[in-house]
Amino acid sequence: MTPALALEAVLLVLAGVGAGLVGCVTGLASLVSYPALLLAGLSPVGANVTNTVALVFSGLGSVTASGPELGGQWRSLRWLVLISLLGGAAGAGLLLVTPSGSFKLIVPWLVAGASLAVLVTRPVVPTDQHRQSELRLTRAALAGSLLVTVYGGYFGAGAGVMMIAVFEAMLVGSFARLNAVKNVSLALSNLVAAAIFAFASPVNWWAALPLAVGFFFGGRLGPRVVRAVPVRLLKVVICVLGLVLAGWLGASAY
Repeated sequence: MTPALALEAVLLVLAGVGAGLVGCVTGLASLVSYPALLLAGLSPVGANVTNTVALVFSGLGSVTASGPELGGQWRSLRWLVLISLLGGAAGAGLLLVTPSGSFKLIVPWLVAGASLAVLVTRPVVPTDQHRQSELRLTRAALAGSLLVTVYGGYFGAGAGVMMIAVFEAMLVGSFARLNAVKNVSLALSNLVAAAIFAFASPVNWWAALPLAVGFFFGGRLGPRVVRAVPVRLLKVVICVLGLVLAGWLGASAY
């Protein structure tokens, strides 16, 4: 490995740590990782699929660090698991068989709308309530999750903030718990999409591997931040970063 490649790998690991942390806390990992891959010389499509493959490890890190939020919840999440896998597979399939140009015109508005929706106030749920009862996933929440995971498998940027907006609007639970469930859903949809891309799309493994290492450790740090930082502050950060991503995507599309 040349010094230039070694330096690039180190920078991708650092970008992955930052993206994994941002992704777990705000659902906007691609705000950091996607531009990093473009700067590393990947094409937009190559960066998209490579980012999706590496994101699997962000989800793995965040889910394995969310024991307090997910304890006793897996029975209630069984339908979400199935929907997330189906959605990720459908989105990946759409990416492989359809042009993405027209869809990219809509994406900035979706991301901006979801970012603003996160700020909508709702009854406060005590932080420790998630240990007292099982989360009830409504049909509307599952339908919304399906749409978001299809989008996540297709393009992905901003999928986390969209999922948070869906769960905040349709479910009752602490922010920490809903964020952990969001991480489970997107980790599964990314996993199946990554498996499809690994065989049918140009994944850059030299970029994916160091990014994945960083993603894992960043994802592990994320749940600790969510538990420690005030919910209102987290929502403001999510909104601001989401609008930044929407602006960047809009500038690229238009």
